[in-house]
Amino acid sequence: MYLPPQFSGDTHEHAVPLMKAHPFASLTSTDDEGFPFVSHLPLHLTQTGEVLTIYGHVAKANPHWRYLQIRPQALVSFLGPHAYLSPQVYPDLTRVPTWNYVAVHCRVRARLVEVSEDKDVLLKTLIGDHEPAYAEQWRGLPEKYTRGMLAGIVGFELAVTAVQCKVKVNQHRPEAYEATRSLYAAGDDHQRELADWMARWAARRTSPAA
Repeated sequence: MYLPPQFSGDTHEHAVPLMKAHPFASLTSTDDEGFPFVSHLPLHLTQTGEVLTIYGHVAKANPHWRYLQIRPQALVSFLGPHAYLSPQVYPDLTRVPTWNYVAVHCRVRARLVEVSEDKDVLLKTLIGDHEPAYAEQWRGLPEKYTRGMLAGIVGFELAVTAVQCKVKVNQHRPEAYEATRSLYAAGDDHQRELADWMARWAARRTSPAA
């Protein structure tokens, strides 16, 4: 993605927290005609030292897993909070509106997870992310039913090979930074989350380690 230096976020300080807070992502690769093919999916991120790995699954009827099998390089994009910004925050009139947002793009290499037992572990991990109490219900379902459900999906493991993190929160406009943060802090959920990101970015700039 287009990433001016002033908006470039750190992988571990910014990208990883965003990916965990906003796990519903877009997985993009190409179909057999070379056209982009996108699946919108809940994903699970793991981190071992510097190594990031993403897990998820698609329905077996979704041809995306076949595309990943043939062409394993893909892109995963995570979109965090985003909101319109009025030029009214500036002290002068020669300004234009903009849109602030936080996003992460991960270049990945895919490996399919097709063994039933491994898919079961993957499903329990995703359930644990969003509704841990359901895990017990899943374990209590008839084996015939669970095996049938597992047969209907294909799991995947995505090894992250590169990360881009864009934190665009008006930090390049110091004359309106505090006005923008105050405006967002009084707004909707997306705006309030952007205000938190602005506070995090400001703290980073004033930190002795920054």
